[in-house]
Amino acid sequence: MDSINVSELVERLGSDEDAVRKMAVFKLQSNIGDPSFADVFILEGGLTKLRYLTLHATGNTLAYSLTSFSRLLEVDKGWEYVNQDLVERVVELVVTHPLVNILRGAMSILVYIVSHPYTASSKISQSDSSGFRAIQPAMSVYPQFLEMLVSRLSSADHALCANALLLINSLMREAINNHSEADWPKFIKRLQDLGVIKAVYTLMQSTALQDLSHPLLEYQALTKVLLRKWRDIPVDLDKSDHRRALKSIHLASNPERVTTPVDDGEEGVKKRHNPEKWRRLGFESETPAWEFGDVGYLGMVDLIEYVRRQEDGFQKLLLEQSTKLAEQRCPIARASLAVTSMLCEHFEIEKADIDDGKFQLSFESRTNFDKVFKPLILQWSLLHTAGLQAFFRLWQTTGAETEDFIKIADLVRILLEEVVGGATRLSDVDVVETEIQQFELRRLRHLQMELLELTYEGHWGHHLGQIRDELYHEALQFVKEQRIRCLLAGAWFPNCHGHDSEKGAATKQDLNPSNPTSQRYAKLAHNRRFLHYADFDVAGDEEPNLEGLLERIDLTTVFVTSNVSTTYEPNSSTTTLKATHNSISARKITIRGYLPSNSRPASPKTHTRAGSIATKPPRKEVTLLTLHPQTHNLAVEWLDGLRMLLNQQPITNETKKLIAMVQDYGLKIRLLNVRFEDMVLAGEAPEIPSREGLDEDYYYDIFGT
Repeated sequence: MDSINVSELVERLGSDEDAVRKMAVFKLQSNIGDPSFADVFILEGGLTKLRYLTLHATGNTLAYSLTSFSRLLEVDKGWEYVNQDLVERVVELVVTHPLVNILRGAMSILVYIVSHPYTASSKISQSDSSGFRAIQPAMSVYPQFLEMLVSRLSSADHALCANALLLINSLMREAINNHSEADWPKFIKRLQDLGVIKAVYTLMQSTALQDLSHPLLEYQALTKVLLRKWRDIPVDLDKSDHRRALKSIHLASNPERVTTPVDDGEEGVKKRHNPEKWRRLGFESETPAWEFGDVGYLGMVDLIEYVRRQEDGFQKLLLEQSTKLAEQRCPIARASLAVTSMLCEHFEIEKADIDDGKFQLSFESRTNFDKVFKPLILQWSLLHTAGLQAFFRLWQTTGAETEDFIKIADLVRILLEEVVGGATRLSDVDVVETEIQQFELRRLRHLQMELLELTYEGHWGHHLGQIRDELYHEALQFVKEQRIRCLLAGAWFPNCHGHDSEKGAATKQDLNPSNPTSQRYAKLAHNRRFLHYADFDVAGDEEPNLEGLLERIDLTTVFVTSNVSTTYEPNSSTTTLKATHNSISARKITIRGYLPSNSRPASPKTHTRAGSIATKPPRKEVTLLTLHPQTHNLAVEWLDGLRMLLNQQPITNETKKLIAMVQDYGLKIRLLNVRFEDMVLAGEAPEIPSREGLDEDYYYDIFGT
């Protein structure tokens, strides 16, 4: 301000030469944002001249004037010069002017006018100079204003897009806060009919997010507020629009009227509605208004939108339902309301606030846009339809009945959380819809069990840890018994042709299956102490008896080694960690032990002839038995079976996975026997049902409902 003579600047603003005025207002726009400069400027009478230029200037002079005036309003000054002439002039520019630099400034002025935070004392004197009311007369003069405003959202100029969206946000906020319940939905619907949702959705997925982050987040927050307001409006059939909306659902179902006989048994003269008019559509009673209690008018709009989009499918579904027993029919309306409630929970509209956009920007990194932007909320009706159709599919696939409604709803809730919650900012809504429709039930069940386990883990982690330990030991004993039973059943193994194990490792020629080889049969004795085996020329059709296996090994004095891979891949070309092409040699199990000593026991120390002391020679370790399983599964069963029989830990992945699977299923079965209720965790134990009057044929929920 020290380098600019304010008096001289104000004088130049009123010059007769356009070039002088243009230069003066150009300098003004870069300084007027300083409150102290603005005060001096107003005292010098500059505001009158700036307003005159805003109303009458053209070209760049007009653009600089609009920018200067908007920055003056930004520092909350100059409101006394905001009147209908100025507002109408700015609205006219938005509607008719093609130049981007002029449109930016004009929209910026309107943003400040609409969203001006006036106090209660100034509200009386300035009620017509700010808020939605200030521009309403001008919008009547230029009815195409909103249409032009929405069209600016597709502009290539990011600043213009941002200003246009800021103005739309301001209009929406003012409508929500200050319009009557009958007026604001009409205004919002008018904006939506003009395509504002599609335009904003496109911007949210564009690369211009950095420049548009604030208005986009503000619009996202306003969308949540709108959804909550619609949800909080109760369905009231005394209101004509609510009554018409509900009636449209009934008419879209292609209802059939019931004929009743009149005089002398004549039929077809008098017709009346089906006595199950609303229950036929999936409501619980013939007075459906109360059933919208949790989701309000939003639930009715979602159901209407589904019926409108899927009218043929809706009628076909009703026809299919009519052929089933009452308890097997999927309650369409009730399912629709449940999906609406799920989406409300997912997008947390209960926590919505008009200032959410500003809050998120202040706490989130401006580079972490994928975390804060949820463009799918703008595709609410499409998500609702996809979720509802998934409900129908799961109902049919699982063969559900009326009493299973909550179970199916839980599955759909998990499905929406998984697919919609896992979608990124750039996820296309068509892809999300397809994934919801094609999500496998088996995978959904798996997610349900994981979620159930995590839920209980958070509350009862210590107890679950103890249960897991118990289940692990139970699973270990179960698998141990299974593996040992494989040994008890016995098995054939190809023997090395003419190979002596004491001469070294088997050669490739020894182990070639094309060579004539003998067969070795091994079987564990019933006392589980001795392993019996014998060699045969060929494998017989009947398994040898234990008495016919003359060789045996005392398993209490041996240990087992193997080259069986512990990381077997079924599709791999090899089954060991070593590079080998011989599948039989790659699966060798060796039982080693010590030869029995024939000499009599001697003392640990003996004297030699020279009088020196010598230690007792160690016992010789030898290979007692070698087995060559023909398949990897057989190798796993025998290797881990022998190890577990010797009280050693299993080493193959297959056995470890089997133990983990048994443990996991044991935990899930136990969890399924308990119903999780928040009130129990909060310390409010429910009342236990009385046993009085019950015989042995009864049941009740553990925690009640």
